[in-house]
Amino acid sequence: METAELLATAPLFKLLDGAERGDLERAFEQCVFPAGDRIFSLGEPGDSLYLVGTGSVELFVKDNAGTRIVLTICGPGEVFGELSLFDGGARTASAVALEDATLLVLDRDDLLQFLRRHPDASLDLLTTMGQRIRATDDLLRRRVSRNINEEMQIRSTTVERIADVIAAFSGSIQFLVLNALWFAIWIAWNITPAIPHFDPYPFGFLTMVVSLEAIFLSIFVLVSQNRQGAKDRLRADAEYEVNLKAELEISQLHEKVDRITEELLARLPRTTR
Repeated sequence: METAELLATAPLFKLLDGAERGDLERAFEQCVFPAGDRIFSLGEPGDSLYLVGTGSVELFVKDNAGTRIVLTICGPGEVFGELSLFDGGARTASAVALEDATLLVLDRDDLLQFLRRHPDASLDLLTTMGQRIRATDDLLRRRVSRNINEEMQIRSTTVERIADVIAAFSGSIQFLVLNALWFAIWIAWNITPAIPHFDPYPFGFLTMVVSLEAIFLSIFVLVSQNRQGAKDRLRADAEYEVNLKAELEISQLHEKVDRITEELLARLPRTTR
């Protein structure tokens, strides 16, 4: 695929017109990475982005336990490394070629010169980046800030919802009062001499009805408890994800504070002269 076609299909440059893509095409340099070669590593200074021409590239990070977490696999027409290009910060992930890959590289200086020649293109790039940030925020919102009750309501069947209602009612004072009145009326009816007895002492029919009621109620309560256990597991998972997100945000804040401190210390000798 030609560079112009790749730029037309790349999400980051899809809003550029033909003339702008033609000018930007000349700023790209072609590099070839054999399979297994590392393109960049986490924490390295980043001043360029990569557009995959052929092959595939894996982006990954490692957690505190050393487990490799694959973020994405980029194929032809996909862009990676653009975050460091725009903010000039360190790489936030590592990239390695899964197979022989031909990459088109755009340096930060070349991009700045292109934007000076085409100021309107900056708005197109900002629009595309904003769309990607919105999509990421929406994904995080759905993944972390989940409403467990709504999620369980969606997953539950009609029988499970009925079991929840019955289990909730069987544990209420109203249920206790209704059973007490029912037993009192049943027994009084069958011990009063002036009324025909349909279940005389020792109330065998009542015993059978109460046993069946206890069996069915226990089943409904067990079903409801199982659903509550599943809800507790979902809640624990959500709390873990929220804590993990908070930990990552705190780590990023620490990095930003350290960077600001370094910049202030670097300027301090010049200001005291």
